Amino acid sequence: MSDDQLIAISALQHYTFCPRQFALIHVEQVWADNRFTAEGNILHERVDSGVAEQRRGTRYERSVMLKSLKYKLTGKMDLLEIEQSNPAKYYPVEYKRGKPKVEDWDRVQVCAQALCIEEMRNTSVTEGAIWYWEVRKRETVHIDDALRAVTVTAIEGAQLLLAKGKTPPPTDNLKRCRACSLVDLCEPQAFRSDHSAQYIKELFGDESEKTA
Repeated sequence: MSDDQLIAISALQHYTFCPRQFALIHVEQVWADNRFTAEGNILHERVDSGVAEQRRGTRYERSVMLKSLKYKLTGKMDLLEIEQSNPAKYYPVEYKRGKPKVEDWDRVQVCAQALCIEEMRNTSVTEGAIWYWEVRKRETVHIDDALRAVTVTAIEGAQLLLAKGKTPPPTDNLKRCRACSLVDLCEPQAFRSDHSAQYIKELFGDESEKTA
């Protein structure tokens, strides 16, 4: 399987935040920066510039490349902490510019990293973390069955959307639109009322006919 058949792990955050944003970026190949994305890029550049190191029985590896053939994922994680125990314990850490969220958008990304680590290292990952720059705080992410289910559902949804090649209508959550760097390209108000029903019919029409 070639890498161009794999979904970027970071794309899952786009999908869980807004499937339309995901499609604009990964189907239509459009992008636009705003202050939030620019600050995020700077943060990740600083993180990626670090080198691997060993401290008190834990190894810290940065910019680790990941891949899962089972879930068709690929990507680069910010930091992998490896506790030198027997067996070794792996702890994925993602850096974000914002602050902790109620929704699972960021946690899904960490869980997807854990799925890749488990496949690549033949191990089990039970915890990860997200370090939020805005509040200077690390949030523990429990890689439990519930989060795994949410993550697998997001992976399958993203794969279906890519296979269909159709951009869905905007989210009904107006706050997400205001925070999105693609709002001017997306034009959510122009599409929200006119195209939603038609899109759903086109996307799921074949499946509904098969089960009717």
